[in-house]
Amino acid sequence: MLENVRIVLVNTSHPGNIGGVARAMKNMGLSGLCLVKPGLFPHPDAEARASGAGDILAQAMVVDTLEDALADCHLVVGTSARSRTIPWPLVNPRELAAIVSPLPETTRVAIVFGREDRGLTNDELQRCHQHVHIPVDEGFSSLNLAAAVQVISYELRMAKVFGAEDVKPRWGTEWDVELAEGREVELMFEHLEQALTEIEFLDPEKPRNLLPRLRRLILRAVPDKIEINVLRGMLTAIQKRNGG
Repeated sequence: MLENVRIVLVNTSHPGNIGGVARAMKNMGLSGLCLVKPGLFPHPDAEARASGAGDILAQAMVVDTLEDALADCHLVVGTSARSRTIPWPLVNPRELAAIVSPLPETTRVAIVFGREDRGLTNDELQRCHQHVHIPVDEGFSSLNLAAAVQVISYELRMAKVFGAEDVKPRWGTEWDVELAEGREVELMFEHLEQALTEIEFLDPEKPRNLLPRLRRLILRAVPDKIEINVLRGMLTAIQKRNGG
C-alpha cells in the first residue's frame, strides 16, 4: 500500500523543507515524492536535511504543474488547514489511512501539500477527491511541512503494520473496474464545461459556483474508468442533440 502513495509538494520555496519531507517519508516507508515547480531543487540544503534519505530526493519526480503530478493517480487527497467557501469531504489522518489501507495495490494515491506560507489554492483543492486536516491545537496551529508529512505518513504506516479494525474497502465490496486516472477525470471536466456552455446551462461570464459544486459531486464518488466514459458519452449525445 505504501509503495503506491505519492507525496506531492507544490511550489515548496525552501529546499531544506524538501529534505525534511524526504526524511519523514523514509522513516515511515514511503518513497514516492513529486515536486511541482520547487523554488530551489536540487540544492545542498535539501541533501543536508534529508539526512540519509538522499535516495528519495534522487528519484523524486519534478514537474511543472499539479496536473502533471496527478495525471496517473486514482485517488487524490489535498491537505487543508482552513475551511473553504464550499465544503469538501474532509477526513483526519487516521480516517485517511483507513480509506487508503484496503485499496488495491494498483491504486495510485496522491497526497498533496501546498506552499509553506499559504497552502493550496482553492483551484488546486478542487482537483482533489477529498481533503485531509490535521487537528492541531487552535492556539498554535502552524505546522512545519515536514511535520505534516510525518503525521500523515505515520498514520498510513500504522494502518499497514497493525491493520485497521473492521475496515472494509471504500465501497463495501471489491470493485470490478480500475479507478479513473487524474488525466481522464480532468478531460471529462473539460468536456462537461464545454457541453454545459453549449446548451447555455453554464454562463462563462457568470459561472457562480456551478463547476466547483459539480466537481465536488463527481469527485466525491471517486469514479472508475467506465463511469467516466459513460459520463462523456452522455455529454457527447447532449452535444449532438443540441446541434454541436
